[in-house]
Amino acid sequence: MLNYIINLLKALNSNSKPSQIANSFCIGLILGFMPKNNLLWYILLVFFAFVRINKTGYLIMILAGSLTASFLDPLFDTVGYAVLTFPKFQSFFMWLLDVPFVGFTKFNNTIVCGSLVLGILCYIPLFFIMLGIIHLWRKFIAPKFNDSKLLKTIYKLPLLGKIASKI
Repeated sequence: MLNYIINLLKALNSNSKPSQIANSFCIGLILGFMPKNNLLWYILLVFFAFVRINKTGYLIMILAGSLTASFLDPLFDTVGYAVLTFPKFQSFFMWLLDVPFVGFTKFNNTIVCGSLVLGILCYIPLFFIMLGIIHLWRKFIAPKFNDSKLLKTIYKLPLLGKIASKI
């Protein structure tokens, strides 16, 4: 886990595009919100593994989204029920259930559907929030953090100095 945090700090301080880092957090949130026991989650996981994003931010946000998802299950259930029972979509959902192997995605589960819809709705606001955080980090926080007495003390300790030098 420490390596993931170190890699995330490297990415925040590197010349990589802020939009790639923000995109990785947003995609990770979508997958973090979704239940992990369906084919749709695995399809999205594999698909996004081949997209050019920051994998560390992606994995950290999957973990963070998974930790908060259980608290949001009632909201996911309500939104999923509203989407699945919307009259204009019902014939489409009935047709999807007749397609072979689509039922394994469990899209007709209210929590799966609601978490996917809310994850997609959170994508744009989170993207711009993360762009702002990355900008603040690079411009204001990182220079002060690198010059802090705490970090200089860590560099003096043999084991922690090796870890901190990777950042």
